Amino acid sequence: MGDFIGSRGQYVLARPLERKDASDVKVTPEVKQLFEDLQKGFNEFRTKNDAAIEELKKKGVTDVVLNEQVDRINAKLTEMQSKLDAKVIEQKRPIIKAYDGLERELTNEEVEHRKMFQGYFRKGHDTGLRELEAKTLSVGTNSEGGFLVPVQVEQNITRIVTDISKIRELAQVITIGTNLYEKPVNLTGTDSGWVGEQTARPQTGNPALNRLAFPVHEMYAMPGATQTLLDDAFVNIEQWLADEVRIEFARQEGAAFVNGDGVAKPRGFMAQTFVANASYAWSTPGFINTGTSGDFTAGVTGPDPLIDLVYALKPDYRQNAAWIMAKASIAKVRKLKDTTGQYIWQAGLTLGQPASILSYPVYEAEDMPAFGANTFPIAIGDWRAAYLIVDRIGIRVLRDPYTAKPFVLFYTTKRVGGGVQNYEAYKVLKAI
Repeated sequence: MGDFIGSRGQYVLARPLERKDASDVKVTPEVKQLFEDLQKGFNEFRTKNDAAIEELKKKGVTDVVLNEQVDRINAKLTEMQSKLDAKVIEQKRPIIKAYDGLERELTNEEVEHRKMFQGYFRKGHDTGLRELEAKTLSVGTNSEGGFLVPVQVEQNITRIVTDISKIRELAQVITIGTNLYEKPVNLTGTDSGWVGEQTARPQTGNPALNRLAFPVHEMYAMPGATQTLLDDAFVNIEQWLADEVRIEFARQEGAAFVNGDGVAKPRGFMAQTFVANASYAWSTPGFINTGTSGDFTAGVTGPDPLIDLVYALKPDYRQNAAWIMAKASIAKVRKLKDTTGQYIWQAGLTLGQPASILSYPVYEAEDMPAFGANTFPIAIGDWRAAYLIVDRIGIRVLRDPYTAKPFVLFYTTKRVGGGVQNYEAYKVLKAI
């Protein structure tokens, strides 16, 4: 897509997208076919949708059958994009061996901990395990009950959750060893200027500092297994645990990072008080109106609020911006065109690249609000600058062979916090 001028005279640069390297994606025949089908599907969608628009111009109404074809193809495109994204994730499985994400050899203590944890997990043997954690691992306390999963298991669970949770993929993530992370924020910026070599240096003004607090909260999953499964030496029990808890952790996290109220869970970036962008102030992110209640305005002015939303961001945040919206909102935006007749939604050009809107990558988050009167269905921002996720080191497992006999339950807990750390780094669209 080339450069274009919006209907309000705004210049929009169709810049090359800054995306993660997809060179490590294994191009299987299935992945290649999905990618080709997506490209062909979008071409078919454009043809049918353009025909529907022409029909509307000529007759004042569109053919019912043609409309159904457009909607069916649009839904199929969404489905194909989801399948392709899942396959790309499946092919991109890095090997992680440490808390810090770097590949290194496990220490002797970590090897011993893994061996002893296997005995606890399969048979309930915990002799020496608590003492080993207290002596060498130094992550968390044992008062919470249960035992820490081995380091590579924790990283495996976290990595899989990151693959599923787009917010975790986009946001800044830090790991701490306590229950609270505090961060000072300068609300006015730092004074600076130019001076001559022998000129007196004027005193700068006092910064207006604020303190942001990010407490961690506990979430849990409780998968169950038969003792027969646990006794089977050919079953990778660590991978089994990761597979069992990943979906639940990702679902809980995804909902909280978007809409969480901050009570016993992270506070989401959509759980804020939004104001018209002209009235933006710290702690109240700005919004742009669509101009039509619950929808975009029909015609070539429809995409204008999205263009305005992009330019509501400061240049520093616009450079690494990305869209976040639900699947149904992506389908709605897919029908919009710019003043040159080009669709503003574009499929990824190569494997591993997300689709784009106005040249900015778009990510799906089903916890985002749907289009409706006075809702906020779309957000854009530099999410690494805007949102902070805080992980406390240590995923714990408490083995329970009594509650649900003959099954053994594994009460698995993970402590996570999150919240907005920069309110000017993202903007939202209001459907009104």
